[in-house]
Amino acid sequence: MHTHRNLCTLWLLLLLFVSGEAFKLNLFKRTPELQDGDVRLFGSGSTSEGRVEVYHDGKWGTVCDDGWDMAEAQVVCRQLNFPGAVSVVIGKDYGQATGPIWLDDLVCKGTENYLSTCTFKSWGLTDCSHKEDVGVICETGTNATIDDSTHLLDHSISVSDELGQIFDSGKGCDFLISAQSATGNRKEDGTLEMMETKICTHKIIISRFPNFNASDEMTNITVSISQSCQPYFTSFIRYLYTRKIDVTFTSAQCLHWMASKYGLKQLMEDTGRLFTKILPEDASFQTQVSLYKYAEETEDLVLQENCVQYLAWNYQNLTMSPAWIPLPVKILQALLVRSDLVVPDEYFLLQTVESWITEKGNSTSFETQVDLLNRIRFPMIPVETLYGLEFNSSLYGTHKTVYRENMLKAYQFHVIGFSKFKSNPSFNEEADDYKPRIYTSETWSTALAPFWKPQSNQERTRYRSSNRRQYGYEYETRYYYPTASPYGQTSASFRTPLHNSQIFQVNTINWEANVLRNKYECSNRGVRCESFPTARLATSYYSQQNIIIFRNRLLLTCQGKYICQVQDFKGNLASIPGNGTNIAYPCPDDQFIFRFVVRPEYI
Repeated sequence: MHTHRNLCTLWLLLLLFVSGEAFKLNLFKRTPELQDGDVRLFGSGSTSEGRVEVYHDGKWGTVCDDGWDMAEAQVVCRQLNFPGAVSVVIGKDYGQATGPIWLDDLVCKGTENYLSTCTFKSWGLTDCSHKEDVGVICETGTNATIDDSTHLLDHSISVSDELGQIFDSGKGCDFLISAQSATGNRKEDGTLEMMETKICTHKIIISRFPNFNASDEMTNITVSISQSCQPYFTSFIRYLYTRKIDVTFTSAQCLHWMASKYGLKQLMEDTGRLFTKILPEDASFQTQVSLYKYAEETEDLVLQENCVQYLAWNYQNLTMSPAWIPLPVKILQALLVRSDLVVPDEYFLLQTVESWITEKGNSTSFETQVDLLNRIRFPMIPVETLYGLEFNSSLYGTHKTVYRENMLKAYQFHVIGFSKFKSNPSFNEEADDYKPRIYTSETWSTALAPFWKPQSNQERTRYRSSNRRQYGYEYETRYYYPTASPYGQTSASFRTPLHNSQIFQVNTINWEANVLRNKYECSNRGVRCESFPTARLATSYYSQQNIIIFRNRLLLTCQGKYICQVQDFKGNLASIPGNGTNIAYPCPDDQFIFRFVVRPEYI
């Protein structure tokens, strides 16, 4: 009688669960397969350190340390998408290696993209033992350490905990799931060596997720997952019952991948949001680009947007990174349509695109080059700069028609009154060509940093002297200060043109930028602040209110390294968030530099 009551309770809970809202499905398209010559670092708790292993002839094997130096290490780290190598590791125990020693007497120049393209004897030809297996440590692009703390994702319903207890106990389970992972090695009979995890589940739960293909007549299924994701598969299946799961940065990518493969969109998007915390950690931008490609494969549109947004806000640093020239054209196209692209000015943007096209050479088609150039907002380029394009542009001779058509449109914008310009039948008032991006040059912005000062004169000099020339202009390696250093300032006055159009260049407008830190400072400015600090950007009366509107932006730059937040002004004010949910990318100790950007648009 007691057993009968337990079974009734079980099925009642399961029926309550499956009557809830079903997940929308988003089928994962493909699983990356191992290719001959792939490399990995094995035997370490860190992804950037370990024994060098190479995949060949269906097996993972090691590499002998004979002759190894930094040139070989650089190739390994580059192939694994790290910025570079820190050191070669000789004689360290990374655990037992049972596979063959594939490479010996390896000689690399250091510029190769793949270790297997370096010079070596022959596959498997060696006089070494596994005691001579080589290891490397790669750069991660940052000195920061990612906190691997636990984040609880809770998408549960009222009976979640009870269903979790049912899963843990295994009572009444009637459907076996076997998760298999290929180790990359082969047995003596030539078959692949597999790792396996078996979980007994309840078909009434699993059948709610069609990607498992749990049809009525089946009592078990076998699924394939990567070896690295095996430790998290049981927690993932338990989530199907409870809709609760603990996620760390270590487990996030595996859980995201499994969620995408089996159609759990909410879990996929929420684990994907955790990835945004690591975007600032890689100054080489390899992580951000790789993560975008991965988001495409898993069809996670939220993660794609987060990656592109970060690249758009930090575009200038991207153009000076190792990821710039190899940047996929699809990402560049996505960046060039955005109005939240942060650049010194539109001409700088044109020069970077010209440089990218030139460096890519014949690998970029003529049609693609035209498409990229047409995404430049030529009307936002000053007239005096437009005059020199014929002589200063590296691509003008190749794409005369594109340049001339866009320059004509820009000249019309600059010299014809907007009311007359709008009457032109070919004019599209909604076109982005006539709207500014976020321009950080001295013409349109100023910076304040009231809460963080360099600790010494040497550090202050470092930030002032890190300028370099790029694309014909002088810019700081990170973010430059066109006026005096902003450190220690809470207010600044500056002047901008009334509008980008040449018609208004003789008209200027005065602005006052403030960072208000308490009630007294807000009261002094005659404003009411809902939180502290609050940014204020105000101007005096101007006579073109019925023609021009200002859609100004506040940029928060973290310690002068990367932009972590872009905000609108409501009226003249913008509240400055802390490192909670309201800030896009984390910044240690909220050490912000505040950049005030003026953005006039025709109404």
